[in-house]
Amino acid sequence: MIALARLLIRRIALLIALLATVFVAIDLLPGNTARAVLGREATPDRIAAKERELGLDRPLPIRFTEWISGVATGDFGRTARGRSINELLVDKFPPTLLLGGLALALTVAVSLLLGTWWAAQPTGTLRRVLQPASTVAAAVPEFVVATLLIMVFSLALGWLPAVTMTGRSGLPSSPAMLILPVLALAIPQTGWNTRVVRAALLDATSAPHVESAVLDGLSTRIVLLRHVLPFALPTIVASFATTVGVLLGGSLVVETIFNYPGLGALLAGSVADRDTSLVAAVVALSGVAIMAMLAVADSIRAWSLRGRG
Repeated sequence: MIALARLLIRRIALLIALLATVFVAIDLLPGNTARAVLGREATPDRIAAKERELGLDRPLPIRFTEWISGVATGDFGRTARGRSINELLVDKFPPTLLLGGLALALTVAVSLLLGTWWAAQPTGTLRRVLQPASTVAAAVPEFVVATLLIMVFSLALGWLPAVTMTGRSGLPSSPAMLILPVLALAIPQTGWNTRVVRAALLDATSAPHVESAVLDGLSTRIVLLRHVLPFALPTIVASFATTVGVLLGGSLVVETIFNYPGLGALLAGSVADRDTSLVAAVVALSGVAIMAMLAVADSIRAWSLRGRG
């Protein structure tokens, strides 16, 4: 428990450092936040007044300290246009969470199935298909997969919509609108994780205690559940935990392609406005979600490694 607590503290410190870097990066971007909000016709006096209103005339370290202090109490502040960042996140984060959650569930299910099947049949037709297919799937970026899916299933076949329409809840009005975005996110990660699952299972299978269990005449099911999976689980879970961060990052691009109502459009608009607080809030929320999944992975890893020297 002490080791997990120390790891959590290090990750929180890393997240704070990342947020500070975001503040510096946005501040170095060309342009002016006040001018972006007021428009090109704004006079210098109005721009100066807006900068004082937003606190942009104060040193960057002071602005970051005040913002991170508010975040510690659950207040992300307000955007450069005066809207509550908390309200925007409450409105936009659930659709992104839904998209990423469905992609993660699909990735986990298919990767475990294909990786286990591949490990059980290391030779033959399955290997000749999965080896190149998983490599190609893992290498192709999400935006390329999204474009290909739209070309095939929307433009050529007309089976699925290429644009997302929202209902009153702020979520896609039809489940069919989720299929292509979820596939665009899941396909690359499924290719990668399938290879990880296979490699982890094969490494565990070659361990001496597994060979002893097989020689003792234990059934395949018992060998798999009691001797193979506990040793392969840390590697598999760590890969899936890393996938969470990749899915959140990829979802911001995929959302833009499919006009999906999530954090992607919000982040794009905040960068255009050079709205440091809003960009940092999106990064912070994504970072917390990733840290939560990593904490789960660490707990599972500690459980699977219990009793080992």
